[in-house]
Amino acid sequence: MAFNLKKVLKALLLSSSQPLAIKDIQATFTRFHDQGSLPLHEAGEGAAPPAPGEGAVSAAPPAPAQEEPAEVVTEAPEDAELYRDVPSLVTATQIREVMDEIAVEMRAADDGLLLIEGSNGYRVVTHPRFARWVRILRAEPPPVKLSQSSVETLAIVAYRQPVTRGEIETIRGVSAEAGVNKLLERELIYVVGRAELPGRPIQYGTTDRFLEFVGIKSVDELPASDVLSSRQIDEWLANAMNPSKLSDTDMGLSDEQLPLEGAAAGGGETPTQT
Repeated sequence: MAFNLKKVLKALLLSSSQPLAIKDIQATFTRFHDQGSLPLHEAGEGAAPPAPGEGAVSAAPPAPAQEEPAEVVTEAPEDAELYRDVPSLVTATQIREVMDEIAVEMRAADDGLLLIEGSNGYRVVTHPRFARWVRILRAEPPPVKLSQSSVETLAIVAYRQPVTRGEIETIRGVSAEAGVNKLLERELIYVVGRAELPGRPIQYGTTDRFLEFVGIKSVDELPASDVLSSRQIDEWLANAMNPSKLSDTDMGLSDEQLPLEGAAAGGGETPTQT
């Protein structure tokens, strides 16, 4: 019987309380072969225990010389599809293909369990339609939905990170303090560092919890914006935060000089009639 990688991966998934990364799975196979190359018992292991006291004579008759202590095997790999013909190398492609098969099987079974891949690896989760039962078990309140203001702020941080609060307020046109504080409280954004700008304002970025919140593995999977390019937004931000002085032409006024302006340019006063 051939080695069954799918069954092994299912067992590893259900036994782990943390996301299971591909490198962790490959390390497990490496340890399996390392343990298989070691002797079952070290030298001297399994020998009879010493006498109760030094030099004491045991009342029990000595065991026959030809008898040897029985070896105790703690783990007997008898299941051929789990422990025999285990490949020495399991590639990331093989793991992903099997994980995809497991995900399809779980979804088709409709047993309330799903296999998802997050930024930190694979894990088995309960279907969202069972969320109420899980909250009742954990005595947790219903989740608080994000307001439209918080959603807009979160979108700006996701697409513009690292971004300062001043840039968020410039884009939205309103104060972003409440939205930023709410997102920090929900652990959807975090403080990345400080910008190289006057006052060294704080910069914000999205967290791994944000990736789980929107169901993606990295911010690269965010849908591309078809409104403005990053370069256009940068130019608009620069102009909005450092507005230039508008001229009469920009305001739609005539470019002709007024009499006083002409006099000032000539360095003299306007003559008066007597």
